Amino acid sequence: MHSRAATVPAMLVLEDGRTFHGESFGAEGETFGEAVFATGMTGYQETLTDPSYHRQVVVMTAPHVGNTGINDEDPESRRIWVAGYVVRDPARAPSSWRAARSLTDELRDQGVVGISGIDTRALTRHLRERGAMRVGISSTEADPDALRRRVLESAGMAGADLADEVTTQQSYVVPATGPKRFTVAALDLGIKANTPRMMAGRGIETHVLPATASLADVLAVAPDGLFYSNGPGDPAATTAQVDLLRSALEAGVPYFGICFGNQLFGRALGFGTYKLKYGHRGINQPVLDRTTGKVEVTAHNHGFAVDAPSERPTETPYGTVTVSHVCLNDDVVEGLELRSAAGRLKAFSVQYHPEAAAGPHDAAYLFDRFCDLMTDRKDA
Repeated sequence: MHSRAATVPAMLVLEDGRTFHGESFGAEGETFGEAVFATGMTGYQETLTDPSYHRQVVVMTAPHVGNTGINDEDPESRRIWVAGYVVRDPARAPSSWRAARSLTDELRDQGVVGISGIDTRALTRHLRERGAMRVGISSTEADPDALRRRVLESAGMAGADLADEVTTQQSYVVPATGPKRFTVAALDLGIKANTPRMMAGRGIETHVLPATASLADVLAVAPDGLFYSNGPGDPAATTAQVDLLRSALEAGVPYFGICFGNQLFGRALGFGTYKLKYGHRGINQPVLDRTTGKVEVTAHNHGFAVDAPSERPTETPYGTVTVSHVCLNDDVVEGLELRSAAGRLKAFSVQYHPEAAAGPHDAAYLFDRFCDLMTDRKDA
């Protein structure tokens, strides 16, 4: 039998004053961030270690979390990035042959403050109705009004430039698996480990560069293509990487972007971006690929979107842009394609995650599309 340790009271307060009382989960203390909800029934270890969740407090809609524990094979980055973690019913003990330790111990060891035992359904409904907002979790503060004052003093997500806080400090190379076919320069804006892994399986040698990389740094790799990763923050506050991308497009470098890389691609092409009411975060979002007519079930983690017209192409200094993918739940732009006057594909991006390690894997073909794009460029 596994005995449960004595519980420590904890409190969650949203910026609009809504308050929930529960028990401390993970590290004790206090934390602040943007409250968002994730709807995946599995893959919590990938969620926790996704750098895109930097400065966000993640509310899990699945009621029972932690039953498979934590292992050393599934992290998507070097650490847990979420600012806080909210679950209804944490597992008492992990039950998986792959588990090396419990979720509770991992959160505590990495200093992640969380709360359990609250009505996560009510909290999720509140965020859906009112929108994502700032939140505080504390196991040291007993006064909701005092905690709310600190929430209101904390930073919001709008206007936040966070890529520099999650990127690698030194460039590194992930070699191709088997014969090398291509060289790709990948800008790390919060990259997940499975991205270069999926490229490696297609014969791509990936040079992962810091978010501060210049065009000279990119061209020094002699890349067949340029890749921008997912990442946290407001795309409107991220300008240097947009300028870099414009220069790369002018130089004719084939481009593929995921998530944040889609938003920065949109801005490079002259479109605006905007903050969604509560975003898309989960692994069950239906997306239409308008180039094939197929519907994919996809993994999402984004709070911002590109403001581009879906019904018509747009002419830009770099070519003709069309919206290639749309979310079937709410018509949000989920992908862009850039083509030359002759109709040749030059660059593309998607808002969702074809590299989702926990699944689904409907969109893995996009890495093949990137290979085709680089092949066409070589043959041109």
